[in-house]
Amino acid sequence: MTRAKIAFSNSTRIAAATAALGLLAACGASERPTSQLQVSQVNTIGVNAYLWRGALDTLSFAPLLSADSNGGVIVTDWYANPSNPNERVKVTVTILDQDLRADALRVAASRQVAQGGGWVDAPVQAATVQKLEDIILTKARDLRRQAVTG
Repeated sequence: MTRAKIAFSNSTRIAAATAALGLLAACGASERPTSQLQVSQVNTIGVNAYLWRGALDTLSFAPLLSADSNGGVIVTDWYANPSNPNERVKVTVTILDQDLRADALRVAASRQVAQGGGWVDAPVQAATVQKLEDIILTKARDLRRQAVTG
């Protein structure tokens, strides 16, 4: 390469680098790129919003006794399925963390059966509680997925 070509080549590179830096500077120093992804930690209500909404949606079959979004506790009133009026259940959901994780959710259920004109406590199968937890977690993950792709 001749000296003229080398000088032209170097000056062209410098000009291109300067132009690129100028374009980057024009983007604005105060503007930062924002992510379009919804984080798994949404906590404007005190607990993970996806878990909260998933729990409320899952328990919508039963009347709510209380719902504390800051403390993350949802308690249903007694619910009797119309097809089985001799049995009723009450569910408490506690959201323990601000992250969307399986261990951030605890479900407890009480069950009673009609006996002798009153209600008597009866055991709840562990699989029932586990199934409720799975449904809530699946719903929460679906809500997050919809927020990310929507």
